[in-house]
Amino acid sequence: MEDEKILDLYWQRSQQAISETSLKYGAYCMRVSMNILENRQDSEENVSDTYLHAWNAIPPQRPRVLAAFLGKLARNLALNRYKARHTQKRGGDALTLSLEELAECLPGGSQPLQQAEVSAFSRCLSDFLWQQGEEARRVFIWRYFYCEPVADIARRFGVSESKVKSMLLRTRGKLRRYLESEGWAHET
Repeated sequence: MEDEKILDLYWQRSQQAISETSLKYGAYCMRVSMNILENRQDSEENVSDTYLHAWNAIPPQRPRVLAAFLGKLARNLALNRYKARHTQKRGGDALTLSLEELAECLPGGSQPLQQAEVSAFSRCLSDFLWQQGEEARRVFIWRYFYCEPVADIARRFGVSESKVKSMLLRTRGKLRRYLESEGWAHET
């Protein structure tokens, strides 16, 4: 089914929206989740949560690119689940837990200045990526946004793992220089 028709189902509040989303994007959301969580059960729960969040977000939102919207939801939820799992494993030190609790009280979970910095950094990163060649940009996104293993990226693009590693190294170097030129000095 076409994305526009799936989105129409969400807007009509039809339960079929979830089943169509699962048919078309279930494997994609599962792959994004597995790349981060590395656990099938957690990933399956994460995909279900992705559908729930999509259901709650559409409407009022109407994503222009449904795949990207779902990928971002799956990724963010998986990162949150990963952080929670690792916080529990290390006993959840009091400072980390208290700061997380405090962040829940603040608008957007962080201070406005931090939100402005994150937004400005995101724009800067996006501008940089659009200046790169399509292949370098896509490899970078698959590695650092979707957390895809290098071997899988190499297969996806039909190149060697060493080429992927080299591309990532060069792109990171360019990014470091670009960020420094834009005032985002690297702190050591």
